[in-house]
Amino acid sequence: MQHLRTIITFLLAVVAPLAIITLVLREARQDHALLDGLQEEYNKVHQLGVDHGKHAVLQQDFTNPHLITAACLSCHTERGKEVLESSHWKWEREAYIPGKGVTYLGKKSLLNNFCTGIASNEGSCNRCHPGYGWKDKTFDFTNEYNIDCLICHDNTGLYEKAPGSAGYPYMDENAPDYKKILANIGRPKRENCGYCHFNGGGGNNVKHGDLEIALLSADRTIDVHMGVDGTNMQCVACHPAENHKMLGRYYGVSSSNTQRATCERCHTSVPHTNNKLNEHTIKVACQTCHIPIYAKVNATKTEWNWSTATQRKEGLPYQVLDSLGNEMYTSIKGDFTWQRMVKPEYIWFNGTADHHLVTEKINLNDLPMKINTLNGEYRDRNSKIYPTKVHRGKQPYDPVNLTIIQPKLWDAEANKGALWIDLDWEAALRTGMEYLDLPYSGQHDFIPTEMFLPVNHMVSLASESLQCSDCHTRNEGRLANLTDFYMPGRDYNAGIDTLGKLLIIFSIFGAIIHGSIRIITHRKRQAK
Repeated sequence: MQHLRTIITFLLAVVAPLAIITLVLREARQDHALLDGLQEEYNKVHQLGVDHGKHAVLQQDFTNPHLITAACLSCHTERGKEVLESSHWKWEREAYIPGKGVTYLGKKSLLNNFCTGIASNEGSCNRCHPGYGWKDKTFDFTNEYNIDCLICHDNTGLYEKAPGSAGYPYMDENAPDYKKILANIGRPKRENCGYCHFNGGGGNNVKHGDLEIALLSADRTIDVHMGVDGTNMQCVACHPAENHKMLGRYYGVSSSNTQRATCERCHTSVPHTNNKLNEHTIKVACQTCHIPIYAKVNATKTEWNWSTATQRKEGLPYQVLDSLGNEMYTSIKGDFTWQRMVKPEYIWFNGTADHHLVTEKINLNDLPMKINTLNGEYRDRNSKIYPTKVHRGKQPYDPVNLTIIQPKLWDAEANKGALWIDLDWEAALRTGMEYLDLPYSGQHDFIPTEMFLPVNHMVSLASESLQCSDCHTRNEGRLANLTDFYMPGRDYNAGIDTLGKLLIIFSIFGAIIHGSIRIITHRKRQAK
């Protein structure tokens, strides 16, 4: 009886849905006309409708970057208001998270296991904010003249924010030719987006693994969309903006399944001429098969151990580099692990995420602690299998209060509690938590953590995408860790295998019987 139930369950849960899916997708075909049109569109060189070099207001000698913004807004009168309402500016979004309710979370307030967080470190971290002067809690987010227009719209590659200047550019002898820059303003290019997104976490390709400087000049084998020998697409092709609100989510800080930049926007939900492959797109994200590896050119950081930081040699801080120049150890940051040509780790993901807040308690029985959780499971109709980079860290926590501790890392001066200058963990932890106005017991230890980053770039050529045998195998397949569903070729079930054998036997006998009947019937007709 139990064996019969297994067979019936399999027929209802697996065979019937697959039959329905096959019927629905039988006539699905890739819309090549759509793709051809998109390729033609993206290959066009955008022509500006205005020559900024002819605007008199831009010909002055600027001594203050706020005056540059004022000059921009004198023509683009409403753009400032748009930027002030964008998540790029606010570094937070409104979202509903089950168990937390409506939240306002983003880079402004969330933890990570790279540099841990921006609080008390704004003067250095906010070099990547599109504004001027966010150095502490007093920054005015409502002032349009604090907006940095050039960081996104300079097309010369000359513009740069000064290190440790809270987002201000060079305005001294190192200042670039601002008149030249202002005469060459345009749509954001890869260089503009990459200024921050390539260097997140403290250096090229440190954080994401699929976003790095090599994408400025790489060929199609590195990224089929951005390859300079192919379509040569800019970031804004897939991440367009309407009123300065860009399409796309970074799930290290985002939570809701909205405003996502998806492959289906261009490729549709049935992109293959092979219907069997189209069936896969119901539960498998495009990126899973088409990004088999990332960090193809330069290595990415996969582990960061803060517990070894503050060591000295002969009383002085030091660093150890590998043969490629990657930091393996620095006194100010600890030990690192780097990897190239990395295979992603695969998870179920439905487009929503949760985040561990600095005020939340740590469950020591559930380690490594997840800095962010990408929600999803096989039974969730919105979930698909996605490739991720998992960054593993070891960062400070309070064993008494059971909370993550966010240290003060940076300051322009010594003896202010900044770890990167004073190399004093106790001072850095105490000062950081005081800045957040949160309790610190005076004791600290280090705890293993994980952070999950979906991999979306470095799309490979179709000929280099995953093959059936990469997943449908019993030996170290790509999806070996996803065990909550049955996958042919990987999983073994006695009942299902027996059923399969019986179906084959019945099919053979059925064919023999059917053929025999046809032969006998035919001979009887001839005899008559």
